[in-house]
Amino acid sequence: MGNFVPQKSDKFTFGLWTVGNPGADPFGGPVRTPVTPVERVHKLGALGAWGVNLHDNDLVPFGASAQERDRIVAEFQQALTDSGVVVPMATTNLFSHPVFKDGAFTSNDPKVRAFALRKTVESIDLGAELGAKIYVFWGGREGTEVDASKDAVTALKRFREALDFLSEYTMSQGYGMKFALEPKPNEPRGDIYLPTVGAMLGFISTLAHPEMVGVNPEYAHDTIAGLNFYHAVAQALEMGKLFHIDLNGQKPGRFDQDLRFGQEDYKSNFFLVKLLEDYKYDGPKHFDAHALRTSDPADVWEFAKGCMRSYLILKEKAQQFNADPEIQALLQEINAGDSAAETVLSAGYSTENLAALKSLDLDPEALALKPLPYEKLDQLTFELLLGVR
Repeated sequence: MGNFVPQKSDKFTFGLWTVGNPGADPFGGPVRTPVTPVERVHKLGALGAWGVNLHDNDLVPFGASAQERDRIVAEFQQALTDSGVVVPMATTNLFSHPVFKDGAFTSNDPKVRAFALRKTVESIDLGAELGAKIYVFWGGREGTEVDASKDAVTALKRFREALDFLSEYTMSQGYGMKFALEPKPNEPRGDIYLPTVGAMLGFISTLAHPEMVGVNPEYAHDTIAGLNFYHAVAQALEMGKLFHIDLNGQKPGRFDQDLRFGQEDYKSNFFLVKLLEDYKYDGPKHFDAHALRTSDPADVWEFAKGCMRSYLILKEKAQQFNADPEIQALLQEINAGDSAAETVLSAGYSTENLAALKSLDLDPEALALKPLPYEKLDQLTFELLLGVR
C-alpha cells in the first residue's frame, strides 16, 4: 500500500481559478475570502503540486495598466521560483466580460472578434513569459441559444481563422507552444460549437497547422452529456492528440459541478487513470475542479490534497489490476484468438492477403459459442477497487 504523497514527477497541476474559487454560484455570492495568486502558488508548492495554470485575468485584472501588469507578473514569477512550481499551461478568459456575451472568435461583430484576437495575443505573450508550453482554448461563449442568430458554417470558419492567425503568431515568436482545444456540449451557452472530443479532432484536421493543435478533454464536460470519457480520451491518445487533460468529478445530466477528482464514479475514474498510466501519458494532469461551497479556507486545501491522493490511489489500483493473476488469466482467455486470422487482419490489403482471408475457416456458429466471462471480470474489478482482493 503506497503512501500516496504527490511528487513533482506526477505532473499534478491546478488552475489559479480552482483553488482560488470563492464559492460563488448563480444563486449566491462568495462565501470565502479571496486568496492572492502568490499565496495560492506557495500553498500548492507545499502540497506537492508540480504546476499552476491560469487565465490571463486570473493573474492580471482586466484593464490593468502596463506598469501594474509588470509588477504583478514579477511578484508571481518570484513566487514560482520560491515555491518550485511551474506554469505548464495558460489560457484566455474570453467568457466573463459582457463584450463576449455572444461569442469571442465566433461573434457576428468583427470588432468583438478583433478584440478577442488581440486579447489572446497578449495572453499568449503572458503565458510564454511565465514558461507555458501548452495553450488551451475553451470556447465557453462560442455558441448560441437562437440558431437563427448565427450561421453555424460561418461561425466555424471564423473560429478557424482565429486559430490559424494565433498559430502563425505563436510560431513567428518562437514560443514552441502547442494548442489544446477544449470541448463542452453546453453551459454557459445553450449549445456550444464543437461540443465533443471527436468534433474537435475532426475540426483540427482542417486547420493550417494541425500538427501543433490537440485537445484538452475534461471529465465533467463529457459526463454532463452522458458520454464515456475514457473512450474519448483513448481516441485522442491513440491519435497523438492528447496534449492536456482536465480531471474532476461530475454527476451525469447535472450542471457543470467541477467536483473533486474521485468524488463520484470510481470505476470510470479507475479506467481513465489506468489508460493514462498504461499508455504512459506524460503531459500535465490538471485538476480543473473546486472545493464545495460549504468548504472553509482550510477545507479548500483538503480538496486539493484529495484530488492528488485519489489519482495516486487509483494508479496503485491499476498496478494491482495489471498484476492480479485471476484477472489477467481472464483477459488472456478473452483475447485469445487464431494466429492465422490475426496475421491476415494485420497485414493490410493485397491480392495475396485477400486470398488468405477467403481461405480462413470461419464458422460463425462456433465463434458465437466462445465464452465471454465479462460478468466475472467486472465483479473482480469491483472487488479490487473496494479493497477485498
